[in-house]
Amino acid sequence: MSDILKTLPRAADNSGGPSIWWWAFGYFACYVPYTALTKMLSQPLVAVGGEGGVNGLELLPPTAIASTITSYAFLFGSGLWRHAVKRPIAGLPIPTPSRLTFLSGLCAAGIISTTTLAYTFGASAVLLALLMRGGVLIIAPLVDAVTRRTVRWFSWAALALSLIALAISVKSGDTRMTVLATVDVACYLGFYFIRLSLMSRKAKSKDLATNRRYFVEEMLVSTPALVAILAIGAVVAGGRTGALLEAGFTTFFDRPVVGYAIAIGVLSQGTGIFGGLIFLDQRENTFTVPVNRASSVLAVLAASIYLSTAFAVYPPVPGRELASAGLILVSIAFLTLGPILDRRRAGR
Repeated sequence: MSDILKTLPRAADNSGGPSIWWWAFGYFACYVPYTALTKMLSQPLVAVGGEGGVNGLELLPPTAIASTITSYAFLFGSGLWRHAVKRPIAGLPIPTPSRLTFLSGLCAAGIISTTTLAYTFGASAVLLALLMRGGVLIIAPLVDAVTRRTVRWFSWAALALSLIALAISVKSGDTRMTVLATVDVACYLGFYFIRLSLMSRKAKSKDLATNRRYFVEEMLVSTPALVAILAIGAVVAGGRTGALLEAGFTTFFDRPVVGYAIAIGVLSQGTGIFGGLIFLDQRENTFTVPVNRASSVLAVLAASIYLSTAFAVYPPVPGRELASAGLILVSIAFLTLGPILDRRRAGR
């Protein structure tokens, strides 16, 4: 993998690593099929072996297991695991996360689980999307302020455009929120605040070794922790929630659609890998978070266009979402051209 990374165009911020836009492209490339497959399986738009329409809670365990296998295969296959700090366990040097990267990995697992749970509480899906995506955009400059990172003009511009685009995309008159949904969104945003704060203090550095160590150690924790959280939920939740989670660990693997779930888990981990690399870029969070959010919004749009073309029952993409995508492209232009203009001014 290190040989492949050396062939990519370098970052324009003198960090020595590949450009953040390569990570954004990888995130987009994984997110499009991830979104499309998840919608195809859960709505359902496909029927394999005479069945379709998988509940989201039942889908979580097999996808989390597939994500865990993918993450460890990636770390050990690429050799990146060598960047983790090794501590002797039973006489053997074992890659072991620090307390802070362990906490960051738990937050990453919490982000995944609260994202899925949010859509099971009966609140408006579009309202949840606005609160969760928009909330992270608002958190970004707060984290920068707390960690004393300078936010440049083009990052503020991209942040504002991303928020406007998101508001247009999810415009809805339904603002009802249950108590559980409110708590879930608050936890989601809290996990993001802690994770981004830890990254900003302990990584996001010009030193690639520091960033890679943080990246690897967080990944060692995140997906295994998610599997553990889901397993505990299957045991203690009870009722329909517990039954669905238990089925995800047991009978789901006998279903014909298990191959789709495995693919979703692999692609989900792909978004996690590239998303983590985006966040670890040394520039301010008010720059990197809009890059991440813009990639996800455009990916969802691309997946929706595909689904509406391939399946007659899938609704066409609303005009407001196309307008939102246009604003996202403008925000990307600010993030791309802004640093170039600043360098030219500095050169003068």
